[in-house]
Amino acid sequence: MHITEGFLPPAHAVAWGVASAPFVVHGVRSLTREVREHPESTLLLGASGAFTFVLSALKLPSVTGSCSHPTGTGLGAILFRPPIMAVLGTITLLFQALLLAHGGLTTLGANAFSMAIVGPWAGYAIYRLLRRYDVPLMIAVFFGAFVADLSTYCVTSVQLALAFPDPSSGFMGALGKFGSIFAITQIPLAVSEGLLTVLVMRLLVQSSKGELTRLGVLLGRQGSRDETEAVAR
Repeated sequence: MHITEGFLPPAHAVAWGVASAPFVVHGVRSLTREVREHPESTLLLGASGAFTFVLSALKLPSVTGSCSHPTGTGLGAILFRPPIMAVLGTITLLFQALLLAHGGLTTLGANAFSMAIVGPWAGYAIYRLLRRYDVPLMIAVFFGAFVADLSTYCVTSVQLALAFPDPSSGFMGALGKFGSIFAITQIPLAVSEGLLTVLVMRLLVQSSKGELTRLGVLLGRQGSRDETEAVAR
């Protein structure tokens, strides 16, 4: 998903940076408030960021100028909400650009918009919708992570198609080409990420029930007991 350094035209790179900035600023405020009011959450915040960093560093060759990989943003969005994930995801992208030459500084805004903003919001929206209709936690977690991953690549396809429209079929033709190439690797990766996120959430339900209850993932004392029993089954 990470668009390579210098691959986007300068005007596109700037535009995506401007579009991402308000979400990241809002996320910084949310993150600061979370740490100030609940300092005990720092360990889980760090784990969420590390989960994103590790998964999104596992890249596979894909579209020229980009790549395929899991994103890891669904877990953090479910736990701490999308605004905080915008910050964690952007920090992840920045460190990967500087330390791993994965992505880039000029494309940071575009990569942040797709992976740290749209992905978490889309995944969280699906998760909340399913939970509202009493879908079991782990099924909602799976689809939240799946959609967060897949929507990231949909946005990346749009970004590349806007920057490099097909000479004959224009934007829609380019979008179809980029999207179809991404789909070969990304759909299996999204399924794998959903399953891995469920595994991590199962471990958290067993080890961090109090924190998950405070964050609203588990529904109070009785809800926590019910979810734990569901996991055990």
